[in-house]
Amino acid sequence: MKLRPNALLFDMDGVLIDSLDSWWHALNDALAMSHHQKITRDEFIQIYWGHDLRWNLKRLHLSPKVASFCNIAYGDHLDDVRIYSDTKRTLEQLTSYKKAIITNTPTDCTQQILKKFDISDYFLAIVTSDDVTKAKPDPEIVFKACEQLKVEPTTVVLIGDTESDVKAGRAAGCTVIGIRIEADITIQNVSELLNVLE
Repeated sequence: MKLRPNALLFDMDGVLIDSLDSWWHALNDALAMSHHQKITRDEFIQIYWGHDLRWNLKRLHLSPKVASFCNIAYGDHLDDVRIYSDTKRTLEQLTSYKKAIITNTPTDCTQQILKKFDISDYFLAIVTSDDVTKAKPDPEIVFKACEQLKVEPTTVVLIGDTESDVKAGRAAGCTVIGIRIEADITIQNVSELLNVLE
């Protein structure tokens, strides 16, 4: 039986685009500036990927002020960001659904990405970590997006690729579709949504 939700909430990084290396490089740039030991790619994936930048800086015992530098450094690594080959085609086929982006990526970086790949028009709402007091895994970002779309969280499907996404979605009462991660439904890439949704 296929799902027919009232709206779709998409995480951005790891779902619509591949930005892992750009964030890893940006964080290491910030660490180098702060005379802090750099982290390996594996360490970044295991510990920091999918979490709010402010949380990551706190975990690394760095000042929250480093976030602005990290965001600028991220812009220097935009060439490392790739849109997945099936993202646009999938979004085009889901035009009957209200859609929002809910991302722990700060607003300025999010806007750079959306502009680069020309995908902002697919979404009625874009909610970032700058728009909430607590980022994912807290469900605040989910509630905020649902409020903007005028839908109830229990009637919504959230699509994410990290534990933070799954926890936020479940805490808000959404059905969660995980991309390569255990959730209510697990798929391997965003195009497989077309097999799950009506």
